[in-house]
Amino acid sequence: MEMFQILDACEGLGPIVAVIKGVFNLIKIGVPIILIIMGAIDLGKAVMASDDKEIKGATSKLIKRAIAAVAVFFAVTIVDVVMGLVAKGEVKDGVDSSSWAACWDAY
Repeated sequence: MEMFQILDACEGLGPIVAVIKGVFNLIKIGVPIILIIMGAIDLGKAVMASDDKEIKGATSKLIKRAIAAVAVFFAVTIVDVVMGLVAKGEVKDGVDSSSWAACWDAY
């Protein structure tokens, strides 16, 4: 019953919250994978060329991309946690139906 009360309370926000959470999951999973794959391809090309200078450059590029991938993952995770904590409204009958945080948690 509580879940239906929450979903009724955030009827207009539900689709928006669902899309935002879907985009967050896509960013959290997709961007780090793409960055690491691109770095591995660059490093593979440098190794095939057998040029020490090119290998060092590709290695530093791979490290920078891995750091960026971790930063993107944690930035999205931090935003997700903050969105869940930031706005808490009134609690009536054990259901927090007055804040958009209830919608955020429900989807």
